[in-house]
Amino acid sequence: MNSRSTHRLYRHFQELPYSMRVLFTGTLLVFGMGYLFALLYVYNAHSGLDGSASMSVEDIVIAYSGNAEGSELESALQGPMAGMLNERDMSQLMSWLRAGADKDVFESQIQPIIEQSCLDCHDGSNPHLSNLDGFENLQEVIQLDTGADVYTLVRVSHIHLFGLTFIFFIVGFIFSHAYLRPVWLKCLIVGLPFICIVADVSSWYFTKLFSGFAWVVLIAGGLMGLSFAVMWVVSMYQMWIYKLPDHLNPANPDNHS
Repeated sequence: MNSRSTHRLYRHFQELPYSMRVLFTGTLLVFGMGYLFALLYVYNAHSGLDGSASMSVEDIVIAYSGNAEGSELESALQGPMAGMLNERDMSQLMSWLRAGADKDVFESQIQPIIEQSCLDCHDGSNPHLSNLDGFENLQEVIQLDTGADVYTLVRVSHIHLFGLTFIFFIVGFIFSHAYLRPVWLKCLIVGLPFICIVADVSSWYFTKLFSGFAWVVLIAGGLMGLSFAVMWVVSMYQMWIYKLPDHLNPANPDNHS
């Protein structure tokens, strides 16, 4: 296919009614905001698990396969729960964990910290959150961290597979009205997110067996975000600013001969 040939059913944004372009624009704006919040959530949930403030491959390994050097509670305190305790309480709690988590010390020093800072959410009323009410319940999260369990991965997997497929189908459909050559590049940008979704979700499980798959999670997520950004920017630009080439412009008399 040369650079001037187009499919007879192809319709550029500028050939669509204003109402449809407004619909597409609103959809992209909401999806764009949602994607930014999703990135912030992922960063907040995984960064810091290895003790460093930034997000790294090691954070992904710990999230899915666990931390051989610490407990689930330690990983949470160094990651998503890092801001829930003041520096003094955090130091005291971490010292208690690393000293063997003695029950007597818990009752005299640690329990007041947990009651004040943790039990509003972790009192056992929410089955999706760890129960930290009492030493016996705490025992379940101070054991060796083995990462996300398979049940949790399955629950999150079906949400991601259905939700992201829905989002990228709509964004890809909107982007299909953009003019981009060569055609293979346009098809690659549309199809790449679906390959990345499968690779990303599959690698959550594989990372539990081999830590090297954490790189696949990181790379697939990056390519997915890049594809979304390209489709978003190109679609918005061509919808309202871009000028069609003469051979595609419906206002050109030569195109009606």
